[in-house]
Amino acid sequence: METLYVAPGSPWENGYAEAFHSRLRDEFLNMEAFASVKEAQALANLWRRDYNQERPHSSLGYLTPIEFRERCGQDATTVESDQTRPDREPEGSRYEWYRN
Repeated sequence: METLYVAPGSPWENGYAEAFHSRLRDEFLNMEAFASVKEAQALANLWRRDYNQERPHSSLGYLTPIEFRERCGQDATTVESDQTRPDREPEGSRYEWYRN
């Protein structure tokens, strides 16, 4: 594995990471006020799980990563489970249920 240097102010050098960071900032960081570092970590893990497993991605033909994996014939049962995720839809803020 090789570490590559990306010059400051040069987002075109690493478009995938820049796109991810933009979504993280716009969809999560700018939408929440955290009471503690622990809360921020827990909510970030939920956002990451949603982003990596449950939300459709245009690059995958608007399938979720799990649906895409299943269509490719790979076993999707190895995807980590997150026991902190509720079975119900949260109200208000997407992650507001955590605070209750």
